[in-house]
Amino acid sequence: MTNIEEYVDRTAELINLPLNPEHRPGVVVNFERIAAIARLVTEFPLPHEIEAAPVFEP
Repeated sequence: MTNIEEYVDRTAELINLPLNPEHRPGVVVNFERIAAIARLVTEFPLPHEIEAAPVFEP
């Protein structure tokens, strides 16, 4: 995700979510934090011999 501000604007528009202009900066900051946390997971290197966990079915 390269432009989080645009992502917030387009997503709010797409789901028809009114975004108060005074709340927008806080929403953008929170999405920047979410993206940083997600990078920790998505960029974590895993060895090739790791097997995927089975699907949990209660």
